[in-house]
Amino acid sequence: MQKINLRELYPDVYKTDTFLEVTDEVQAVFLADKRAEALYLRQMYNYKAQYSLDCDNGIEKAIVQRPPTPEEILENQQLRDQLYAAVMELPDKQAKWIYARFYLGMTVKEIAQAESIDQSWIYKSIKRGLKHLAKKFEKV
Repeated sequence: MQKINLRELYPDVYKTDTFLEVTDEVQAVFLADKRAEALYLRQMYNYKAQYSLDCDNGIEKAIVQRPPTPEEILENQQLRDQLYAAVMELPDKQAKWIYARFYLGMTVKEIAQAESIDQSWIYKSIKRGLKHLAKKFEKV
């Protein structure tokens, strides 16, 4: 029979040293587990596999999402340019408010405060402008 310290095995549960006598078979299982974990850590170090895909540093995202092709980049740029040109063809206030809302990231409340206008006017104007843009791009 051997004595083990439960605080070493379960530090969350046991805050003080608690010794328990266990059989040799149980001691052998604990020792085998400790060796297996040490081997795993050595292998991770040796094979430079310190990163887990779940470690939340962008590795998983970089693997799962493929980079855009040059054609996709060009198509996206052309679409953005067309959209910008269509927004600038709207009446001045609609274009200005849509630009502020979607390009500059301002909230409707911030736009209304900057223009000293009621928020409902901004909402309605942006909504009309977006409908006009949707109709324009349906034709294309």
